[in-house]
Amino acid sequence: MSGAVVLAFIIAGLVNPEGFQTGAETTRDWIGANLGWFYVLASTFFLIFAVWAMLSRFGRIRLGPDSSRPEFSTGAWFAMLFTAGMGIGLVFYGVAEPTLHIQDPAVVADPENLQGSDASSAMQYTLFHWGFHPWAIYIALGLSLGYFCFRKGLPMRPAAALYPLIGNRIYGWVGNLVDILAVFGTLFGLATSLGLGTLHINTGLESMFGIPNTQLTQTAIICLVTAIAVVSVLAGIDKGIRRLSVINLWLAAALLLFLFLVGPKLWMLSLMVTGTGDYLQNLVDMSLAFPTEQFDADQNAFMTAWTVFYWGWWISWSPFVGMFLARISYGRTIRQFVVGTLFAPVGVTIVWFGVFGGSGLFQDLFRPETEMIGAAESEAEATYMLLNQLGLSGPVLALLALLAIVVVTLFFITSSDSGSLVVDMLTNGGDPHPIKVQRAGWAITEGLITVVLLIVGGQAAVQGLQAAAIVTGLPFAIVLMFVCLGLVRALRDEHPSAYTPVVTVPSDRSSAPGAVADASGDTAVYTPGHGAASDSGTPAKNPPQANDGEQ
Repeated sequence: MSGAVVLAFIIAGLVNPEGFQTGAETTRDWIGANLGWFYVLASTFFLIFAVWAMLSRFGRIRLGPDSSRPEFSTGAWFAMLFTAGMGIGLVFYGVAEPTLHIQDPAVVADPENLQGSDASSAMQYTLFHWGFHPWAIYIALGLSLGYFCFRKGLPMRPAAALYPLIGNRIYGWVGNLVDILAVFGTLFGLATSLGLGTLHINTGLESMFGIPNTQLTQTAIICLVTAIAVVSVLAGIDKGIRRLSVINLWLAAALLLFLFLVGPKLWMLSLMVTGTGDYLQNLVDMSLAFPTEQFDADQNAFMTAWTVFYWGWWISWSPFVGMFLARISYGRTIRQFVVGTLFAPVGVTIVWFGVFGGSGLFQDLFRPETEMIGAAESEAEATYMLLNQLGLSGPVLALLALLAIVVVTLFFITSSDSGSLVVDMLTNGGDPHPIKVQRAGWAITEGLITVVLLIVGGQAAVQGLQAAAIVTGLPFAIVLMFVCLGLVRALRDEHPSAYTPVVTVPSDRSSAPGAVADASGDTAVYTPGHGAASDSGTPAKNPPQANDGEQ
């Protein structure tokens, strides 16, 4: 069923790419204009839910048996969650978004006469779009799936998080519909990101090295990314995605540090502090603001074009990122999961936009002799315009540009890896460790879809699928709200010992991933009022195994 829905939309994008793009974008814009308020309230609800889960007495509960411990180190865990959840987006919009915001009358009072202080307002809204709200959306599904799969023995599929509300109907048409929405958002989100990312990489190669921006080049880029992704998938999570994510994070840090050292350091640091301060001070106002056109036309246009677009995009990506976060978070407590997923990535986001966005704003505000970065034709062009304006020597500039292209490419590879894992889990009934060969097949399928879309339909087909994927954010936002309700109901049924501080710890407990309380071999069945899959119950179904070829 999922395959049929995906195939139908691909055919529509290929047969009439311009018409498909127009129809999808018209639907997306209508939802933004008429139901944008729902996106705003839903996203704020998810943030409140994440904070509640972190601070509540249930924060001590583990995503797995009480004796379980994290499968991956904290550093590797963060690298994987960050590269899958947002890494590529920061490279895309790191320079472009702040330079666009500073020209918007909804953000600054007088775009025609910009002041240095206006940069803080641009940074405030940039951090709003990339800060707590996106990660709270991912937490809503990721936390629920980790809990129900590893602690309650249910399959890792979005419908499983609704078990406390609809029971065994998660295996019927209701559950199938939820999973179809998840497959749709995941596969098309990956396909559009690979397509737009290919255009981004090709733009960098053309701008910095003169490599032509053609379909042949784009096909070669997709084939290279797909080939490396397949090798990584076959290597397993630990040897593949984990290692590649760690390498990617170190290279991104090197790119960030280099740009900081050659850029206006004091300006960047000041912008990080003031922009973060404005963001935190106005977080509540921004979280609940959605003025009508009659009330404030500029603010309404800005919120529809930016905020609602982002909220729909994050929600449509939540099945992919949420399931991946759940898969790599076995053994962590609810509090560890929320703190690591909500605060650590936001800290990196502040630094990243402070350096990249700060450099772009500095050029546009204080270097009038250079071309306006905010006037760039695309997000990719804005990044390479900035690099060209730094005044670096030829070899150094080429090395920096090559590093930026490599970082973008690795972000896409890790996204393809984790996305293939998620799609394979969805299409295999929620098995958290599906067969690696099937994952490789999905990685190849994603690459083929992207090649066909770019060659036959061009950028219009890719952007049309992107708009169609964002439309799924509306029904899935409703699903996510019920997911949160289901988790709250299940947590309240937990035995008090699960979240009460332990006074003594038995010396013979195993802390290895997949350790269980007894050797009964029974499969846990979720029953309200019982702490299934805890140390006082039976082992969880499908915990990560040390011998599954992924360790």
